[in-house]
Amino acid sequence: MIRFFRHYIPMSMLLLTVVEFLVFAYISGFFADRYGSPRFMAPGEADAYKPWLFAAILTLLNSTFGLYDWEWTKGLMSLLTRVGGSFLVSATLLALGGQFLPQVFPLGTEYLGGIIVAGLASVLIRLLFMEWGKTDLFKKRILVLGTGSRAAKIESMAATGEAQGLCIVGYMPLGSSHHYVPHNRVLDDGAGSLFETATDLGVTEIVVAVRERRGGGLPMADLLECKLRGMNIMDLPAFFERQTGILPLEAINASWMIFSEGFTQGSTRDVVKRLFDLLVSGSFLLIALPIMLIAGLLIRLESRGPVFYTQERIGQFGHPFTIYKFRSMFTDAEKDGLPVWARLKDDRTTRVGRVIRRTRIDELPQILNVFLGHMSFVGPRPERPYFVNELAAQIPYYHARHSVKPGITGWAQVKFPYGASVEDAMNKLQYDLYYVKNHSLFLDLMILLQTTQVVVLGKGVR
Repeated sequence: MIRFFRHYIPMSMLLLTVVEFLVFAYISGFFADRYGSPRFMAPGEADAYKPWLFAAILTLLNSTFGLYDWEWTKGLMSLLTRVGGSFLVSATLLALGGQFLPQVFPLGTEYLGGIIVAGLASVLIRLLFMEWGKTDLFKKRILVLGTGSRAAKIESMAATGEAQGLCIVGYMPLGSSHHYVPHNRVLDDGAGSLFETATDLGVTEIVVAVRERRGGGLPMADLLECKLRGMNIMDLPAFFERQTGILPLEAINASWMIFSEGFTQGSTRDVVKRLFDLLVSGSFLLIALPIMLIAGLLIRLESRGPVFYTQERIGQFGHPFTIYKFRSMFTDAEKDGLPVWARLKDDRTTRVGRVIRRTRIDELPQILNVFLGHMSFVGPRPERPYFVNELAAQIPYYHARHSVKPGITGWAQVKFPYGASVEDAMNKLQYDLYYVKNHSLFLDLMILLQTTQVVVLGKGVR
C-alpha cells in the first residue's frame, strides 16, 4: 500500500494503472505514426494528436468500469465484460471526438485498430497481474499476535481475498489456549524470541490483534526490539484502515480517536471544500439538467403527486435541514406516518422510481442543497432524525459522522451496498469514520471517480 494524502492505494493497482497508461500511449502513437490518415499531414494538425490524451481516456474509462479494483479478478467473464464495455464506450467517444473536435482528435480509421489492440493488451496485462498475484514473491509477510476473535477477523479477510498483497505467515497465541483461527495456522510461541521467530519466517510486519494488553498480555520489550530492528508494528485499527478502508468499531475507542492522526478540521480545508463543491455541483447541474427535466416529466406522467420529495435530515453538528430528491415512491409509501427502511425490490417504488434509483438520478436535486451549503458533494449520507436517534442509541460513535457535512455521495456509498438495517448502518459507519479521519480533496476526487463506477455498474441499488 502507498499513502496519498492519508488515503491508502494498493501498490499493485497503482503499478497496473501506470503500466497500462504507458502501453496505451505507445499503442496510440504507433498506430497514428504508421497507419495515420492523410489528415495527420495537414498543416497545423501534424502535432495535434496527443497519444497521452488517447491513453488518458482509455485509463479513465477502465477506472469507470472497475478495472483498477480487485473485483475484476473474480473471473475471466467479469474481466472480459468490463474490458468490452470500457473499450466500446472509448471507441464511441473517440469517434465522436474525431467528428466534432478534429483539432483535438485528428483521428481517422487508424484509431479503431489502436482501440482493438489496446483492449487485447488490457486483458493480457491483467492476466499477467493475476498470475503475479498468485505468487508470494512480492507479498508483504505478516505475523499476527493473538489467536482470538480479532485475529479471526484478519483470517476471514485473508480467506475472502481482501488481504491482497499480503502473506499471513501465522498467528502467535501469546500463551492463550483458546484459538479462533485454524489450529494449523497457530505458531509455537516458545521456540525463541519474537524477533528471532519473525526473522526466521521472513516477516516484515507484525499486527497486534490482542484485546487485553494490560497485565503483561503483550510482550512490549519484544515488540520494541522488533521495532528498533526495522520491522513495522501495527495495531488492528490501523491495519484495517490500510487494507479495507474502514475503522472497525470493536477495535477503536475514544482515546484512540483522540490521539490518532486525523479527525482534524480547519478553515483552509473548509474553504477548499466549499469551492470544490460549487465547482463540481455547477458542472454537474449543467450536464444533468436535460436528464432532470426528462425525469421530472416521467414522474409526473406515471403517478399522482409532486415531482420532488422533501424530507428532514440531520446535517453537520446535528443541525437539521430539508433535503430535495426526485420522488421514487408512491405518495402513500408511509401510511402510518412512521419512517420505514428501504427494502430490496421495494413494492412502494414506482417503475420510474426503480430506474432513477438504479442510475442515482433521484439524488440529482440535492445539488441545490450543496449550493445552499447544507451538504457537500462528498461526505457521509444524511439520515432522518428518527433513524439518527435510533442508531445513536445502539451504535457507538455514531454522531462522529456529523462532524463533517453530509454528502450526495460518500466513501460508504461506493464501498458498501444500500443500508436497510441497524447492522448495515453499523457497517457503513466504519467507512464513514474512515472518511471523517482521512478526508481530503484527493479522497473526494477518488470517491467521485468510484461513484461514476457505481452508477455505470448499478451497484448497491434498492
